[in-house]
Amino acid sequence: QVQLVESGGGLVQAGGSLRLSCAASLRAFSVYAMGWFRQAPGKEREFVATINWSGDSTYYADSVKGRFTISRDNAKNTVYLQMNSLKPEDTAVYYCAGRSRSHYYTGSGGYDYWGQGTQVTVSS
Repeated sequence: QVQLVESGGGLVQAGGSLRLSCAASLRAFSVYAMGWFRQAPGKEREFVATINWSGDSTYYADSVKGRFTISRDNAKNTVYLQMNSLKPEDTAVYYCAGRSRSHYYTGSGGYDYWGQGTQVTVSS
């Protein structure tokens, strides 16, 4: 059974940092593109960042570009989201997603597996 388990969320003050991790039980994890999405209360789920199978190609939402960094360690079947200079508007549940294609993708419909999410709250 495929599982994606996020960790690292929490409460942080504006300007602070958090590092999210997503451990995947996917077979052949290294061939999957991975992504991070988030959903704030009363809003639709939105794209945050994505990374291709090898980790050498990434793409970010404009709202997080320059502040967030997605990376992966294929030896550990783990993808990360380093979040710096956090703002109150970054408050949301953050979801990890896996795509059974090697190239990254920004649409949620292109992902086959999802984690349960981890809460990130940024106080002003």
